[in-house]
Amino acid sequence: MNANNPNHRAILQKIARQAMLERGLLPDFSGAVIAELKRLRLSAPGDESTVRDKCNLLWASLDNDDSRDLDQLTFAEALPDGRIKILVAIADVDTFVKNDSELDKHARHNTTSAYTAAQIFPMLPEEISTDITSLNFDQDRLAVIVEMVVDEQGTLQDSKIYRAWVRNHAKLAYNSVAAWLDKKGEMPDEMAEVPGLAEILQLQDQAAQRLKKLRHINGALSLETIEAKLVFDGDQLYSLDADEKNSAKQIIEDFMIAANGITARFLSARGFPSIRRVVRTPKRWERIVEIARSNNYTLPAEPDSKALDEFLVQQKAANPLRFPDLSLAVVKLLGAGEYAAEIPGGDAPGHFGLAVKDYAHSTAPNRRYPDLLTQRLLKAALDAKPAPYSKDELDDLAAHCTKTEDAVNKVERQVEKSAAALLLESRIGEKFDAIVTGASEKGTWVRLLSVPVEGKVVQGFEGMDVGEQVSVQLIDTNIERGFIDFKKVSSSKL
Repeated sequence: MNANNPNHRAILQKIARQAMLERGLLPDFSGAVIAELKRLRLSAPGDESTVRDKCNLLWASLDNDDSRDLDQLTFAEALPDGRIKILVAIADVDTFVKNDSELDKHARHNTTSAYTAAQIFPMLPEEISTDITSLNFDQDRLAVIVEMVVDEQGTLQDSKIYRAWVRNHAKLAYNSVAAWLDKKGEMPDEMAEVPGLAEILQLQDQAAQRLKKLRHINGALSLETIEAKLVFDGDQLYSLDADEKNSAKQIIEDFMIAANGITARFLSARGFPSIRRVVRTPKRWERIVEIARSNNYTLPAEPDSKALDEFLVQQKAANPLRFPDLSLAVVKLLGAGEYAAEIPGGDAPGHFGLAVKDYAHSTAPNRRYPDLLTQRLLKAALDAKPAPYSKDELDDLAAHCTKTEDAVNKVERQVEKSAAALLLESRIGEKFDAIVTGASEKGTWVRLLSVPVEGKVVQGFEGMDVGEQVSVQLIDTNIERGFIDFKKVSSSKL
């Protein structure tokens, strides 16, 4: 390898693999998994004669430009009185990945795909997640359908869950669809080639806005954080760009939130246990109150999602440029989500950020193990069979999924930081404006405002807290360990 022109992708792949192993994750599929996969390719899905045929509907996928594991398709239809019917098709993974099979054991161990900057470590082999079960363009696929009807206020009036065959009529990408919806770009070619699809996408956008508006009336938080996206030129790391939300991503987000709520209530109504995604009442509410007060806004002493959302909406209007930084501070103070098993009529906490009580992850079974568990529960309920998991089994699985998700997140962050260290190693000594994103006994972290990079403050961190805006100087980087070290220069309270 040329020392003057290192292969950044290879460097990051090595770091990613080591990070997976250090956290007890499996970066490779075993021989037993591969052997089972070969047998699976030769087998048929079985008798699916009772499954409905919905292939004629103008389904389309909407995902990232480079996504190949397509878990969802969507469709919408206008109804009388201003109502809209929304259909979400979810890849039927359970038909091919049976409980306690070798494929299932690997998925259960890692519990989620790891999307690192240089390499994806899929939960299931790509032959499954990007082919056999993926809802690929122009292919008939088995799916679980969540059907819902919303009125002009975004209120859910009816919902159904059933199985069906579906066909993807257009593989669409977020950025190009968002540009078209926002009248900033031409209609994507993939959409233009399917007569009637443009009107369906506009209807989906309208329905998503209704759902979002009602959620925020009920107290869902208007958060807008910025994700980092690494840009490669061949195998060389070129830049670290900001990947922001847009109207097309919002369609999928709102539809998935609605579908996940319907799924949880469906299982509860049939007496089935479930795994819920929960975000508990924030433990550091007092710090959120302090941040609001520094922006001349008074929040109640006790956690109140509606009041917090009113503050966030006001701040976005007043300072849209810096709103993602405020959002990030609030997200950090809300705390991480987790999985919890729930029995019908149970008291598992809801999702504080979404202002919903009933919420189960169900829409990405190729990528997340809790969604595959939920799919098995749904299919058993649809077939009037006993629940495939007991409450005690789901308790153990929920705890394991939470723990492993945290490990995968740490792998992804470490690789992202290693990539950032590669980009910043020539900028040691420079000063940057930043916001404090973490402050505990383990250390104090900041994220730069000019580029979405996070690092540790190793000098002058005393007294710093989440949400504080500071000026820092880059003093060291360590690519192998993903360390980016700063010292504090000055600060101003948010």
